[in-house]
Amino acid sequence: MKYKFLTLVVLAFFATSAAAQTRVWFDTDIMIGMPDKEAREVDDGIALIMALKQPNIQIVGISNITYVDYGFDMIHKILNWHHHGEAIPVYKGSPNADDLGTENDGTRALYAALKKEKLTILALGPMTNVATVIKNHPDIIPQITSIAICAARTPGLPFNPGNGKLNVFDYNYELDNQSMNVLLKSSVPLIFAGYQPSSYTHIGNIDLASLDLKEEADRWLYETVQPWMQLNERLFGVRGFIPFDCATLGVITHPEYFAYYENIPIRVVRKKNDALTIQPQQPYKNFLEVSYQFKTGKKVRYAYKALQGFEEKILETLSVKATVK
Repeated sequence: MKYKFLTLVVLAFFATSAAAQTRVWFDTDIMIGMPDKEAREVDDGIALIMALKQPNIQIVGISNITYVDYGFDMIHKILNWHHHGEAIPVYKGSPNADDLGTENDGTRALYAALKKEKLTILALGPMTNVATVIKNHPDIIPQITSIAICAARTPGLPFNPGNGKLNVFDYNYELDNQSMNVLLKSSVPLIFAGYQPSSYTHIGNIDLASLDLKEEADRWLYETVQPWMQLNERLFGVRGFIPFDCATLGVITHPEYFAYYENIPIRVVRKKNDALTIQPQQPYKNFLEVSYQFKTGKKVRYAYKALQGFEEKILETLSVKATVK
């Protein structure tokens, strides 16, 4: 009788744990390790590795956007290393983030998944795939619990990593602002965690000391981030990088490690470009901004700061061995 009781307790524990998991659709513009004349950003790959090791979320599907052929293969490479549970399906999405409303394998799969259950969407790239589903299938909106997005800023905030001498732009918003407008006009709950909270984290070689370089996956990650660190040192004066997409994931997996502006209005504001060095042909452009001074517009949850301990969570997670989920 005692053993039967213990068995029931264990089963109840695992049932509760499974029920507590947030079911997530992962949409990414993953480019880590992509051959190019300059190193490409690595934060999307690190965010995927981190997500696969989180016990409180379950990724039900992955779609990608831009460089979809390379990204498709890279996602499978990371899954082979870091995921040992039930297979996670992967789908190619919009190849250039310029075809809002055009269906692709990713949008069709996301729509089908939402028809089955409510999901949280983690959107780490331009919004084309997600906005296409919402635009073409507004009936599915109640099935979207929320969308976490790597974009937006507070008024007057430049995106200037490192020594602050070079401003960069809000890539995920500016590459496809029409798709973002679809989300802003919808009733879907939106959570923004982009440059501002991410700027409180920084990863360098010393931070990666916990990686086990005897393991193929860890050695690959360590070697792959080196060119990105070198490029950041040349452009921003600091060797290392800000893991932007990890903050966007973090507001889902570790929400207690962030400070937020709750129910803050968001809108598009046209003003002078603050990144003219890398966008010399755009003296003016649209900015996606949040402020309590705005009287109109959609209200969102906006993470403005990563709290002490979140960077350590990223590094701890990267050193965790993959387990069956």
